[in-house]
Amino acid sequence: MSKLVLTEEETMLADMARGFLDGAAPVTAFRKLRDAGETHDAKLWKEMADMGWAGVLVPEDAGGSDMGFAAANVLAGEMGKTLVMSPFLSTAVMAATALRQVSDARAKDALAKIASGDVTYALAIDEGIKHDPDATTMEAKADGNGFRLSGKKTFVVDGAMADRLLVLAKTENGLTLFDIPADRAGIAREKSNMIDARDAAKIDFSNVEATGDDVLGQVDDAMSVLKPALQAGQAALAAEMAGLTAGAFDMTVGYLKERKQFGTEIGRFQALQHRAAHLWCETEVTASAILNAGRMMDNDPENADLAVSLAKAKATSTAILAVQEGVQMHGGIGMTDAFDMGFYMKRARVGAEWLGDFSYHAEKVAALRGF
Repeated sequence: MSKLVLTEEETMLADMARGFLDGAAPVTAFRKLRDAGETHDAKLWKEMADMGWAGVLVPEDAGGSDMGFAAANVLAGEMGKTLVMSPFLSTAVMAATALRQVSDARAKDALAKIASGDVTYALAIDEGIKHDPDATTMEAKADGNGFRLSGKKTFVVDGAMADRLLVLAKTENGLTLFDIPADRAGIAREKSNMIDARDAAKIDFSNVEATGDDVLGQVDDAMSVLKPALQAGQAALAAEMAGLTAGAFDMTVGYLKERKQFGTEIGRFQALQHRAAHLWCETEVTASAILNAGRMMDNDPENADLAVSLAKAKATSTAILAVQEGVQMHGGIGMTDAFDMGFYMKRARVGAEWLGDFSYHAEKVAALRGF
């Protein structure tokens, strides 16, 4: 069994990413984007692509670096520390993983465009208020040699800015995944900024034409392609939330060392020390769960369900704890928009819901453990 510590290469990757992001995408940059109503920084994404991040899961023969899922999680974690806005999870992690499941020239070309930063993707999966791919009702009716897609999708992260969409629809004998351009006739996208200032579109599909070439994988067998992509996204999102937790924790500890009450730094108060120590312990357990999920995705993806759901559930609960403690220990300023802690809280709330909330993954863990 692999040790649950970063390898030398992963440590170097984390250090390199931190050095770049501290200069190119600090929290102050996020605030500027938020204030300008922007949900995407195209220049930053191109720089990430030039460094190989967009191709972290793209095979080398398609122009990627193919560093693996654990490496993708390292990058996601570093992005989480400063709330970096990018299509990394949607495009470089989930879309790339889905496309890797298909061995044809079209998929290879799409992967090459992801690696170069020339195309972005969004996953149009959910239709209700909770993540539930199996509950898909959107129809893809057979029409000659192709299909006609009709229905609505919600919570499509990066959906308003994406070049292409991976769309899950119900076909005659199951579910089918389609890879179609986002500007195809019949697609109406409504940008809907979330509380964390990110793009989560509502998309209406009205008799949208899809050919057999648009099917990613096999008709009626979407999950063979989609399940690994969702797992990759859940693990990377867990890593991002762990990074978010670290960012919030560092901010809180820094404040405890500086703020004085009764002439003494509040970090000397034992009650606050106990709360900070408890949060630190939770971050360490979470980090181990995320490392394990990355290792399982790389080495035994067929049996990664338990590790991934455990990581997502644990990262969710730890992130919520971190931002709540952060706001409370900062006192009144923690509640103000002028202070950055609120950004971490809002991102934690959205991350908790995306790709399955705590209950969704806790139930999966329980079922997989035989309860």
